Amino acid sequence: MHGGRRRWRSSGGSRARAGSAPQPPAPCPRRASYFYPYLTFLPAILVGAYFLGTGPGSLIAGASLLAAWYRFLPPVRSFALTNAAVLALAFFALITVTGVVMIALAQRARRQLDAESRATAALAEQRRLMFHELQHRASNNLASVSGLLKLQRRKVSDEAAGMALEDSIRRIDLVARIMRNLHDPDGQSIDMGRFLAETGRDMLESTGSTDRVSLTVDAIPLLVGPDVSVPLGLIATELVANTLEHGFPGASRGQIGVSLALLAGPGRAALRIRDNGQGLPGEFDIETTRSLGLSIARQFAKQLGGTLVMERRPEGGTEARLEFSY
Repeated sequence: MHGGRRRWRSSGGSRARAGSAPQPPAPCPRRASYFYPYLTFLPAILVGAYFLGTGPGSLIAGASLLAAWYRFLPPVRSFALTNAAVLALAFFALITVTGVVMIALAQRARRQLDAESRATAALAEQRRLMFHELQHRASNNLASVSGLLKLQRRKVSDEAAGMALEDSIRRIDLVARIMRNLHDPDGQSIDMGRFLAETGRDMLESTGSTDRVSLTVDAIPLLVGPDVSVPLGLIATELVANTLEHGFPGASRGQIGVSLALLAGPGRAALRIRDNGQGLPGEFDIETTRSLGLSIARQFAKQLGGTLVMERRPEGGTEARLEFSY
C-alpha cells in the first residue's frame, strides 16, 4: 500500500512535471521606465538649446534630469539613488551633454560663416566702389585728353595731320563713352545692341552725314563686359568710319546696315556691317592694308578670338564680318 502510494505520487509528480512547460521570469515593469526620460525630455532640450542658446539649453537639461529622476526612476516621486537610477541618469546626462555641445558647435560654425559672409560682402562692395571710382577718373582723364586734342586740331593746317587727330579724338571719345556706361551703378555690362545704335547715330551727326547716309541697326540686346565692349565698340566705329570715308566720299548718298546676332556655337556672335557704296578696290587685302584704323580693328578682332573679313558684295558695296567670342 505504501509502496503503491509512493509509486502513484511519484508517477503523478512526473506527469505534472512533464505536462507543464518552464515559465520565463516575469519582466520588471520598472526597468523599461529607465529609458522614458530620454524619449520625453530630449527633444525639448535640443529645441531649447538650438533656439535659446547653450545656457538656457543647459538649464532645461538640468531641470529635465531632476524631473526624470523624480517622476520616472524608481522609487518614483523621490530622489533616492539606486544602481539602476545612477546608470540611467548618467546615460541621460551623456546624451543631453552631447546634444547640447553639438548644437553649440554648429551654431558657432554658423556664426563664423555669417561673419565671413559679411566680411566678404563688405570687401566686394569696397572693391566695387573703388572700381567705379577708377572708371570715373579714367573717363574724366580721357575727356581731358580729347579736349586737348581738339584744341590742337584747330591749330593744325595740314590735312593729313588733321585727319589723324580727328581719328584719335573719335577713338578716345568712344573709350570714354564706354567708361561712362560702365560707371553706371546698374551693372558692369553694356548692351551692345543699344550701344551700336547710339554710337552710329552720333558718328553720322558728328560727320554731317545724316542728310545723305542712312543707318539701320538690327542688333540683339547682347550684354557684355568691358573686356568685350571696348574692342568690339572700337571695331564697329572703325568700320563705320571707314565706310563713311571711302564708301560714300564727297556728297554721295547711300545706306549702312549694322547687325549683331548670335551664332550656333556657345558664346559666339557675329557683327556685320554692309553698305551700298563704292566698294573695295580690286587689290584690297585687309591683312596687308596700311590703314591704321583697319589695322587696329584687325588686332582687336584677334583679341576677341575672331577674324575680321572684308569683301565686295555682288550687288555692290562692301560687307565687313566679324565672328567673335563673348
